Amino acid sequence: MNQLDSLIRHFEKFPGIGARQAKRFAFHVLTLSATERAELGKLIATLNDSVIECTSCRRYFTRNGGDTTLCDICRDGRRDHTKLLIVERDNDITPIERSNVYNGLYFVLGGTVPLLDSIENNKVRGNGLVHIIEQRVTDGLSEVILGFAVNPDGENTARFVEQLLTPYQTKYNLTVSHLGRGLSTGSELEYADPETIKNALQNRN
Repeated sequence: MNQLDSLIRHFEKFPGIGARQAKRFAFHVLTLSATERAELGKLIATLNDSVIECTSCRRYFTRNGGDTTLCDICRDGRRDHTKLLIVERDNDITPIERSNVYNGLYFVLGGTVPLLDSIENNKVRGNGLVHIIEQRVTDGLSEVILGFAVNPDGENTARFVEQLLTPYQTKYNLTVSHLGRGLSTGSELEYADPETIKNALQNRN
């Protein structure tokens, strides 16, 4: 396999990117100047120097100096520590924050639990979630909100998480709720507008 084909294959691994789009990306890179390609390569190669994963919510954030391993949301003492919203990926947090209706904490599960692909189950952070729940309940956590896409894989992921949390519901009187109506069937949080997010959070059940 030549370098161009390898590059296309890498782009195909990006979420939501098919073979045609991957090929467009690869040929776009070819149209860049040598300086632009070098800059792009350097940015990718050094990304881990400044962007790290939060040890609490597991979302990626840019560390602006210091040795903190917590993102700005998890460090914010003004956030409501009684609530934890579980989302599929980092991008889901942005529209929720933009809605200005949720002031709790987050946990990024890292993917979904597809109905037909058991291999994908290994990618989600089930053990990490259990660890965080055990930490948070001692700090007053009382409600876990499941914020997954309204589609079969999202619903299957919600069932997976509910099974993980069942022992804690009984032991700590932990409430597990779902985003309410406002999100239409098949929709994803990443693309929802603020008003839709607001309604889904306010009408959770």
